[in-house]
Amino acid sequence: MAADARRPRVLLLTSVPLDVGDGEEGELALSLAPAMPEVDHFWFRRGREPAAAWRGRSVPKVSRNGAPGLPERLQVAAVGARLARRADLVHAVLSISPGFPAFSRLWLPLLHGRPVLHTVPGVWDPALLARSRPLGPTVALSEVTARALGAAGFGKVPVIGPMIEPAEWQLRPRSVRDPPIVLATGHHDPGGGAYEAIGAAAVAARAGARFQLILAVQGRPGQHVGRLEQALRSRAAQEGLHASEVLGSVEDLPGLLAVSDIVLHLPQTLGGRPDVPFTVLKALATGRPVIMSDLPQFSPLKDAVLRAPVPHRAGHLLLQLLDRPWWWEKLAERGRATVEERFGPARFRSGYAALYRNLLA
Repeated sequence: MAADARRPRVLLLTSVPLDVGDGEEGELALSLAPAMPEVDHFWFRRGREPAAAWRGRSVPKVSRNGAPGLPERLQVAAVGARLARRADLVHAVLSISPGFPAFSRLWLPLLHGRPVLHTVPGVWDPALLARSRPLGPTVALSEVTARALGAAGFGKVPVIGPMIEPAEWQLRPRSVRDPPIVLATGHHDPGGGAYEAIGAAAVAARAGARFQLILAVQGRPGQHVGRLEQALRSRAAQEGLHASEVLGSVEDLPGLLAVSDIVLHLPQTLGGRPDVPFTVLKALATGRPVIMSDLPQFSPLKDAVLRAPVPHRAGHLLLQLLDRPWWWEKLAERGRATVEERFGPARFRSGYAALYRNLLA
C-alpha cells in the first residue's frame, strides 16, 4: 500500500477510548485492526490503563468514564490532529452527532493535508448533514444513509456493512428451556425499542404465548439507568409480564443468546446508533430469529430478519414463531447464512482494502 517498506500507520479516530467500549460504534472501529493486517492501526485508550489485547497500538487519552462529553471531544480534536501528523491515513469512525458540524469545519485545517477516510455508523438527525462538511471519502453502513450523505454533498458514498467473525459466534441448537426466553435489545431513549418490545411481548402473551421476556437495555452517558430500569419493570408488570427481567450491560452475550429463542429489536429511531446493529448480527450468527422494526436503515438485512412496522404486528410475529418450529428453523438457517455471506471478514476487508490503497497511494 505504501511506497516504502514501512507498514502504513492508520489512526482510528473515535469519540471515546476504545478500551472502555462505546458499544457498537467502538466495535466497528476495532474490527478494522484484525481485518487489515497489512497496516498498523493505533487508537485512543483510557488514561494510563493497560491497553486491551487488540491488534495494533493504543495512545492514552484522559477520560473519567469513557463518556463522550465535551472535554473528551475536545481531546479528540486536539490530540487527534497532533497524532494525525504521525499517521499516513486517518480513519474516522464517527456518527453524525450534534457536535459533528462544528467539528467537521474546525478540525480539517489542523491536519496539514493528511488523507481522511470517514465511516459513518449512523446519523442522529438528517438536518445535521446540511451543516456538516465531508472529512474525506465517506462510507455508510446502509443505502439509506449513503443516499442522504450523497444528497448533502458528501459525494459518492459506498456502502460497507459491519463485520463479525462467524467462527467466534457459533451456530447453537435451539434452547430447550421451558418457557422459552425472548430477548429484547434496545435503549432507554424515547423510541429506543425497550417499551416497544414490552408492548409486542404483551400482545403475544395475551394471545396465549408462553415465554419469559429478558430486556437487555443500554443507557447513554448521563442517564439515570437505575430509575429507567425500574420504570421498565413497572411497565412490564402492568402489561402482565411478571416474570420479566431487565438487564443493563451484558457480560456474557454468547451465553445469553444460547439460552434465548427469539430476539426482539424494535427501535423507532436510532439516535445515531449504527444502521446495522452488531447485536442483531451476532444473534443471527448464533441461529436466533430476529424480529425488528421497519426502519429503512435495517434494509441491508433483507429477509434474514422479520420486520414489523408497529409493535402490535411484532407481537403477532412473535406468537407465530413460538408456535411454528419449522418457521423458526428456516429463519435460523437463513440468518446464519446471511451473516456468513454478507457480513463476514472477506467482504469487509475487500471493501476497506480498496479504499486504503487509493488513499495511501
